[in-house]
Amino acid sequence: MLQTTEFALLRRVATEQAESRAPSLVAAVVRGGDLVWTGARGKVDGAGPTADTQYRIGSITKTFVAVLVLRLRDEGKLDLNDPLDKHVPGTSFGNVTIAQLLAHTAGLTSESPGAWWERSEGADWETLASSLAQDALRHRSGARFHYTNVGYGVLGELVARLRGVSWLDALRAEVLEPLDMARTTPHPRAPAALGWAVHPFADVLLNEPTPDAGAMAPAGQLWSTVTDLARWVRFIGGDTGDVLHPDTVAEMRVPAHVDDNDVWTNGYGLGFEALRIGGRRLSGHSGSMPGFLASVLIDARTGTGALALANSTSGVGIVTLSADLINLVEEHEPELPAEWEPMAEADPELLGLTGLWHWGPTPYTLRLLPAGWLLLAPVNGRGRQARFLPVTRDTWIGQDGYYAGETLTLCRDTEGNPSHFDLATFVFTREPYGTAEAIPGGVDPQGWRTRQD
Repeated sequence: MLQTTEFALLRRVATEQAESRAPSLVAAVVRGGDLVWTGARGKVDGAGPTADTQYRIGSITKTFVAVLVLRLRDEGKLDLNDPLDKHVPGTSFGNVTIAQLLAHTAGLTSESPGAWWERSEGADWETLASSLAQDALRHRSGARFHYTNVGYGVLGELVARLRGVSWLDALRAEVLEPLDMARTTPHPRAPAALGWAVHPFADVLLNEPTPDAGAMAPAGQLWSTVTDLARWVRFIGGDTGDVLHPDTVAEMRVPAHVDDNDVWTNGYGLGFEALRIGGRRLSGHSGSMPGFLASVLIDARTGTGALALANSTSGVGIVTLSADLINLVEEHEPELPAEWEPMAEADPELLGLTGLWHWGPTPYTLRLLPAGWLLLAPVNGRGRQARFLPVTRDTWIGQDGYYAGETLTLCRDTEGNPSHFDLATFVFTREPYGTAEAIPGGVDPQGWRTRQD
């Protein structure tokens, strides 16, 4: 990073630590697959925290559990539409689906009944399940977003049932070891920060407890470091190693529901938060436990991400800080666009399909992309557009927006020449309402008129 960029980043961290009165605060920026900057303020055991100092990461733990569940899905061991009862029978909410639990749309109660679980020694699964025997659902399943720590305790049990080992053992073997994240652990290992509450009206501290959360641990147990979480930021952005296919992680980033329905700024996918901040669409997760705050975010489009860790119960704008670090990097050192180069090869028949096509009277352009992909978009830029992945000689599958998963089919005449496209029953012809026999409802035999009578 340029010195001016590094100073701007450090100043942002220093301002947050001072104004929020955080005992310590450490942050980092990831770019292009590398940890490119770290900064810290405050003290841990009398010295500045480092990239190897552990902090409790709270609900960022949920992202690891979600990855374990999606691995099971990709292996065919479950379907996201499966009811919970299929894999974890006997609960009072067995009709909710795995996808709903991942996306916090199951309607399940937010916290486990009884004592405040984040400050209490946790019990086992049987105790948690029995405490939820009545009134576990607060909303109709699928009706709305309702954040539920309990739901991820349930998902941890799901992983354990299907793997035959604890969710932590599965996490170590399937995620942490392959990604070389040895400093991500269920309990602190030195050097580690103590968790503090800061008095609201005096500059004094109160040590917070860090008990084992038992069956609720999948909701927020883990501790980690800047170095390990930088690898996790890259993972969320699509640098997944062999742990998950990048397409699965991209699926996890897509909002399944939003928390504010007007002009949404906060959404949730399959284990990842989706945020709109400063004109950017960011993916990741925040975390809080008594004594600690954490955030990991990445702009998957640019590959620039950031993380921040603090040992304070509240008061630190940890998510805003991470987002601001991303924006500072993009403003001070915007990446140059990749050089344009011609395609290595292009199918002449596909080239012949490019250009103007019409859905009724509306003109679209069809562009040929590398590897035989197609891009269909309205000429005026307003309306539905999508990329299409080739499947056979005459079929492509939509990858974006409204047409995601829909089939674009090239229809041919009796002589085998291209006639029109059929896209989920919408017909595209070379001329407006051309190829009359292909137009549903037919075409007025009088053709285009100059008058309305």
